[in-house]
Amino acid sequence: QVQLVESGGRLVQAGGSLRLSCAASGRTFSYYAMGWFRQAPGKAREFIAEIRWSGGSTYYANSVKGRFTITGDNSKNTIYLQMNSLTPEDTAVYYCAANRGFLHTSENEYWGQGTQVTVSS
Repeated sequence: QVQLVESGGRLVQAGGSLRLSCAASGRTFSYYAMGWFRQAPGKAREFIAEIRWSGGSTYYANSVKGRFTITGDNSKNTIYLQMNSLTPEDTAVYYCAANRGFLHTSENEYWGQGTQVTVSS
């Protein structure tokens, strides 16, 4: 059974930093992309960042470029999202996703349950 388990979400003050983790298990993810999405109350789920195990390429949404960094540890099947200079607009439930090849906006093969990030002003 494939599982993506996120952790690291919590309440943080504006300007602060946070690191999210997503541990994947249940299969080999060698040719998969993994990444992060978020969904704020009343808004659609949006893509944040992606890393492709094959080659290590990374991709970011413009809204987080320069503030967020996605990394991965192949040996642990785990990805991380380092978030700096957080603002209240970053408040959302953050979801981990995995899909063969690359991530789609919504139709990814595997999703985590989400972790809440709240940024206070």
